[in-house]
Amino acid sequence: MKSEPNNNYSEVTEFILLGFRMSPEVQILLFSLFLLIYMVIVVGNISMLVVIKIDSRLHTPMYFFLRNLSYLDLCYSTVTAPKTLAIFLSKDKKISYNCCAAQFFFFSLCVGTEGFLLAVMAYDRFSAICSPFLYAVRMSQQACVRLVMASYICGCINSMIQTGFTFSLRFCGENRLDHFFCDVPALIKISCVDTSVNEIVLYILSALIITTTTTVILVSYAYILSTVLKIPSTHGRSKTFSTCSCHITVVSLFYGTMFFMYAQPGAISSPEKSKIIAVFYTLIIPMLNPLIYSLRNRDVKNAVKMILLRKISFP
Repeated sequence: MKSEPNNNYSEVTEFILLGFRMSPEVQILLFSLFLLIYMVIVVGNISMLVVIKIDSRLHTPMYFFLRNLSYLDLCYSTVTAPKTLAIFLSKDKKISYNCCAAQFFFFSLCVGTEGFLLAVMAYDRFSAICSPFLYAVRMSQQACVRLVMASYICGCINSMIQTGFTFSLRFCGENRLDHFFCDVPALIKISCVDTSVNEIVLYILSALIITTTTTVILVSYAYILSTVLKIPSTHGRSKTFSTCSCHITVVSLFYGTMFFMYAQPGAISSPEKSKIIAVFYTLIIPMLNPLIYSLRNRDVKNAVKMILLRKISFP
């Protein structure tokens, strides 16, 4: 438990992002690697947005949700990556208090929304496979928009609570964040007041979101598996379940890292572990998602081929 701050300390108005404390040569190497990954993220997710927009065959609920997934991946990587790249090369590793709060708010908003959106995507696959005759009604355009809006609203509520609790803490004297962006475990660690309530709120909110969304996902796939096993032909079972393989991969990557980062109280006391896991969900996952959906999805691959053929035929 932390003691009350000494009155001689002044309130913090800016933070210093320590990032990865390594030799200058390694810093340059990491900068090049992170820059390359971020470029792949931008190109991959924008390409996915463009392909889904252009090809009318992809104007279905499944790809409407995928388009929002690409948008969220692009947003939350952009919230963190530019500042991360800047602190690799710059001696000035400062970020103002307000910018730190804004970065944390938008990052938390995008990540929280993505968690709910992945649950919505599981429900979409459940409706398509288990209730094909009701699918057009259940997943109408209005229903899809409402589900996406609900995901954003839930993500926003989570972000407001997290930001409100975290930045109601007092930071006096110590302003060095042992992280490469403003994340809640690093902020809690340097606060000069008792943070037990904040840690409990972080754990409960994270556990609530993960439990709720994974329950929807697991129940949806339990029904999907039951339906698929009733299909008589092996080819039919394989073809039906292949439509879910990309989503299962993305869910496993996303929730695996979120669980280890936020749903375990011990993660707060391990900054090096936090940074490694944070690299995975701020850069690696947003890079992999469009690759997973483009390389393992026949509809997307066919759409890309058709667009490229049009470019060649009509230069």
